[in-house]
Amino acid sequence: MLDLIHVNPNSAEPIYKQLFDQIVRLIVSGKAQAGEELPSVRKLAEHFSVNPMTVSRAIGQLVDQGWLERRRGQPTRVAPQQTTQQTDNLLHKNLDILISDAKQLGISKTELISLIDKNWGQE
Repeated sequence: MLDLIHVNPNSAEPIYKQLFDQIVRLIVSGKAQAGEELPSVRKLAEHFSVNPMTVSRAIGQLVDQGWLERRRGQPTRVAPQQTTQQTDNLLHKNLDILISDAKQLGISKTELISLIDKNWGQE
């Protein structure tokens, strides 16, 4: 799992938010399965060279929102999910931002779809 998460310390987005978003995407995409153990907060902090409190904040929010589960004396695990609804929620949030940005830039729906088609295979 650690090799699939990338933290950019120069990003304007807080590191805990980067961790939160990427772990959610791993869960929704099925790359992190229900019951899969997460590395400890200390190990995550060492791997990403960040403060353990930063990792703890991301993990705490993931637990609070039901993405992860913690049980006393056991490692934190990926919680069972209903991914269809969660995938829709993630896409709609980002889609709304994309459409809003396109409208502000004066890009038509046709041009936006063309840009999506052009860039789809480039990632």
